[in-house]
Amino acid sequence: MLALILKMHESPISSFKPLTQLPCEPTNPGMTPCSRSLKGKIVFRNPFILETPYSPKFLPQGGNITFTAVVASESLLKKPTAKWFKGKWMDLGSKVGKHLQLHESYDRTNKVYVFEMNIIDAKPTYAGGYRCEVATKDKFDSCNFTLVVHEAPATADLDIRSTFRRTTKTLDVAQLLKNEGKVESQPEVDVWEILRNAPASEYEKIAFQYGITDLRGMLKRLKRMKKEEKKSTSFQKRLDPAYQVDKGQKIKLVVELANPDEEVKWLKNGQEIQVSGRYIFESMGNKRILTINHCSLADDAAYQCVIGEEKTFTELFVREPPILITHALEDQVVTVGERVEFEAEVSEDGATVKWEKDGVELTREEAFKYRFKKDGKKHYLIINESTKEDNGHYKVKTNGGESVAELIVQEKKLEVYQSIADLTVKARDQAVFKCEVSDENVKGIWLKNGKEVIPNNRIKISHIGRIHKLTIDDVTPEDEADYSFVPQGFAYNLSAHLQPPKIHLDCMSQTPDTIIVVAGNKLRLDVPISGDPVPEPFSDSEGRVHIETYEDHCVFTIEGAEKEDEGIYRVAVKNPAGEDTANITVKVIDIPDPPEAPKITDVGEDNCIVQWQPPKYDGGQPILGYILERKKKKSYRWMRLNFDLLKDLTYEAKRMIEGVVYEMRIYAVNSVGMSQPSPASQPFMPIGECRRGQPATLEMKHWVCNVHFMVNMLTSICE
Repeated sequence: MLALILKMHESPISSFKPLTQLPCEPTNPGMTPCSRSLKGKIVFRNPFILETPYSPKFLPQGGNITFTAVVASESLLKKPTAKWFKGKWMDLGSKVGKHLQLHESYDRTNKVYVFEMNIIDAKPTYAGGYRCEVATKDKFDSCNFTLVVHEAPATADLDIRSTFRRTTKTLDVAQLLKNEGKVESQPEVDVWEILRNAPASEYEKIAFQYGITDLRGMLKRLKRMKKEEKKSTSFQKRLDPAYQVDKGQKIKLVVELANPDEEVKWLKNGQEIQVSGRYIFESMGNKRILTINHCSLADDAAYQCVIGEEKTFTELFVREPPILITHALEDQVVTVGERVEFEAEVSEDGATVKWEKDGVELTREEAFKYRFKKDGKKHYLIINESTKEDNGHYKVKTNGGESVAELIVQEKKLEVYQSIADLTVKARDQAVFKCEVSDENVKGIWLKNGKEVIPNNRIKISHIGRIHKLTIDDVTPEDEADYSFVPQGFAYNLSAHLQPPKIHLDCMSQTPDTIIVVAGNKLRLDVPISGDPVPEPFSDSEGRVHIETYEDHCVFTIEGAEKEDEGIYRVAVKNPAGEDTANITVKVIDIPDPPEAPKITDVGEDNCIVQWQPPKYDGGQPILGYILERKKKKSYRWMRLNFDLLKDLTYEAKRMIEGVVYEMRIYAVNSVGMSQPSPASQPFMPIGECRRGQPATLEMKHWVCNVHFMVNMLTSICE
């Protein structure tokens, strides 16, 4: 038998009756009178018979209160367990802490189990309906009661919440807290009541929001719900029109009979229910109870309790738990015509999700454009052939979360069918560089050591279809250089697709003063020699520098040139008749060093200002520009932000999502190629309504207030 009583600590209320005046008359026929014992507690000798205390209970803000459940143990074979709930579903066992304590004990003298719930320093948000459930192996009982908390009168003390009220437009701290994650008390939601009062156009939206999977069946049952039942002579208390329960939990359907000797039948969708481990029938006085354990979606049905020709109907709604997104969408950059596949993973198999593009829901009717796919917990949105119109933000939504990613569709990549080959020519010969690209409409420029080549009578540039040519007549030592072709609009792919060629001159009577070589390449220089007898060359250099001798020339070679190989090399030849020397100056050019991490100097609602400095070493060639990339903090995929090289050292990045944490990094590009990426910037979050040019800052005293405020919320039993 279960009874609940109320005790007050520290804040007595005059409206309460003394415990000795609480009524103890039995509420059900055949119930034996109660006896008062255990310091005024109400104890019933018949186990699991419920006595409800006065409700509501009144308590001033800041007061303490104790609710006590007393269970007689004389006929129990096993110790009972007690659970305390706020509202319909909030189990208070997980809220134990500074403001809530649960205790249990056994009184051997009176042979009763005592279960207590202590509420300490009550707040207005603690007010509401509560429930205590006591169960043992084959018995169950519960009691509902209400607590009303009066708010304390206002004082001149500091109102900590006023610290968070926005008084200027410089910073909204509440917005920051919102982005970090709110902890608020949620009102109890009766889904069926919402459905009964909602217009038909809102049914689908409500079904998705609250986890209803069978929309068609829901509408049929909702139609039956709206029909009023006739008054009954067999039932004192009928079933409610509808009940709801979370998947995996249990539910009790209770009716009260006019005649306690009547027999009842329980039906599910018109079929009689048989007793099993999940379906339990109980008879307690004039009450008849159907308990359904471990509810599944199969239990989402219409139920009836039948006495002869009379029936009472109800609908049971089994609500799926909130579906969480465990693997978020990734930003993607593709070219026109490529296949796009967005992938998200959720917490439950077979869950229902919605896809949106720029806030507009994507439907199955658009199957010609989009394809939706499920594979267990994974959900996919597929675009087989992307177009420029597919640019935008894509969102996947569940009833418990959402994830957003950006898709950028670029023009088709330029393919290089024939790259530029290295040339070795003799003086006065003609040098022809040729390359072939996939798009005949693409124009470009030729570069010599990073500088644009200007045509003249000796140097000619041609573009016929997909073939681009650079022709140099009457080659001279001054023409020795690195040449490259840069297609317009594709400069960022310079190092990936276009390898600059080199001219190695074989001038019979002279050598150039300076030889330029790209780092990592092999340098080979033919030096003519003559004499009788044939002279033997020697050099001051060692390691990767080699000299090979032939009848009329020697070959000077550096394997895999590096920055340290720059300098002046002296080659000497000698025979018995004498000795001669020649100096060779070698310059090694390379890609730039990576710049330092960029800095975020200003953050807006969906944009930010990025600044950076040039790399410390430019590779021996002028910096042509920069490439900026962005990614979400929790992602691994970097997304390029600019198609053309950035000439300045600052850039405004746009199209970001408020509340998402991002990082930036930068590349430097010269005529040789693109540097390694810089270190990532400090993470930052776009936040709305901060004034441009004034980054959001928090003073220390505000931060302390934030901490106390969040702790209070987390330790609350009701928020």
